Amino acid sequence: MDIRSLVIGFITGVLFCTVLIIGLMPRLMIVTHESRFADVDQTVEALKEAIAKEGWRSPGVRDISGTINKEGLAFNSAIRIVELCKAAYAKDVLTTNPEVSTLMPCAWGVYKRQDGKVYISGMNMGLMGKIFGGNIAKVMSDQIAPEEARMLKEVIKE
Repeated sequence: MDIRSLVIGFITGVLFCTVLIIGLMPRLMIVTHESRFADVDQTVEALKEAIAKEGWRSPGVRDISGTINKEGLAFNSAIRIVELCKAAYAKDVLTTNPEVSTLMPCAWGVYKRQDGKVYISGMNMGLMGKIFGGNIAKVMSDQIAPEEARMLKEVIKE
């Protein structure tokens, strides 16, 4: 094998991997589940209860559709963002990596699609932790991801 074939093979491999990553990452980064409830507000309340049951706190629920409507734009889809935080985990991550404060608090989107079903979406914390590595991986992948899964189990359709 000559050097030209090796270079062409390497470049082709890099391009293939880049296209694959760009194509897959959005679907891997956000995880979506169907709610067992038929109403956005019921789902939000169930999430808040599951959050508290797991020892976390929900600092707020943002009414995204209400905010858009207040700006004079007609938006008829009910969309809420449910924030959740566990101070001990936040302190642990922010002590070593304050730059990830932009990802805090954790949040889930709750919305109804045109199919009439309510969905919950959130960041794939296990994958996010692995991407960052180090202490972030320890907290996000090993601690937050399993606790979020237990919270969601209370609310999602199996």
